[in-house]
Amino acid sequence: MIHHLNKLTLNFVSHFGFNRTHNSKMPAGHGLRSRTRDLFARGFRKKGTIHLSTYLRNYHVGDYVDVKVNGAVHKGMPHKFYHGRTGQVWNVTKRAIGVEMNKQVGNRIIKKRIHVRIEHVMPSRCNEELKQRIKKNDQLKAEAKAKGVVISTKRQPLGPKPGFMVEGTTLETVTPIPYDVVNDLKGGY
Repeated sequence: MIHHLNKLTLNFVSHFGFNRTHNSKMPAGHGLRSRTRDLFARGFRKKGTIHLSTYLRNYHVGDYVDVKVNGAVHKGMPHKFYHGRTGQVWNVTKRAIGVEMNKQVGNRIIKKRIHVRIEHVMPSRCNEELKQRIKKNDQLKAEAKAKGVVISTKRQPLGPKPGFMVEGTTLETVTPIPYDVVNDLKGGY
């Protein structure tokens, strides 16, 4: 009778999953914030209160912004897919901005429009080099116009390096030593 009861309790325990001695693991979660422990973590010595400059920054429609999730602010947080991506501002509201960016889904690229709170975006530096180049080209064109010369401001690929003569060197001829069997058996040269 006791043996029979033990068998019943064992079956009950194993059936309802109380006995986890065998290798049964929970499946991986696929939640909204899964695998974001390090992704949304604040950087080293970047914890604490958020700087006022984050809130005082002005954004205009057409600006490029980088989406960088701040894990301390849960409101207005974008999905982990958009973390680290660059988009263009298409709407500005009281506490958030609308960002338009591309997302590859299968074999096509879709334009996605999301609203993100100010804490999770920062101005992008992606077109900084372009703006500097435009400014420099305009300056060069103005100088050329003053001289009465037509110049091209197109970027040219770097050509091959110019050739040169190597001077002040001495030639040294290196020849192999002939193999000697007898000397090799003695232990080498």
